[in-house]
Amino acid sequence: MNWFKLSAIVCVPVLLLAVGGAQNRNPGQRLTPSEIDSISPTGAGAGTSGVGGIQTRLLKGDPNKPGLYTIQLTVPANTRIEAHTHPDDRVATVISGTWQIGYGTAFDEKKLKALVPGSFYMEPPSVAHFARTGNTAVMVQITGYGPTGTTYVGKGQGK
Repeated sequence: MNWFKLSAIVCVPVLLLAVGGAQNRNPGQRLTPSEIDSISPTGAGAGTSGVGGIQTRLLKGDPNKPGLYTIQLTVPANTRIEAHTHPDDRVATVISGTWQIGYGTAFDEKKLKALVPGSFYMEPPSVAHFARTGNTAVMVQITGYGPTGTTYVGKGQGK
């Protein structure tokens, strides 16, 4: 038997097992709202504005590392988030509450748009945006491609 045939006989099954095993390690994730609620929240972390009181649940990936991630943020009532940017392209859905968001380099009440549950919005890379909540907490789910970060602009700088 020649070397090529022997290599194929040994290597192909090993390769197939390795690929099959890698696919089975994370075949998919399905989470109900109660299962998401059971994930211990952390404070405002990577991918958030960093404002105190925000709770973050990591649903997929790691926003600090290269790759796709999804975070769920709960932002307390009466919270104002000054203008800031993120380096990655992000999309978001409002899960609960009314999220008021606007685009620009300074917080501007006239530019806010109220988004109710089920609403969708985008946070393009390096595009400044700002937000606030009303009298109730808001939950948003954000998906991006890390690593992410937050840079405040204008008057909001350093918050």
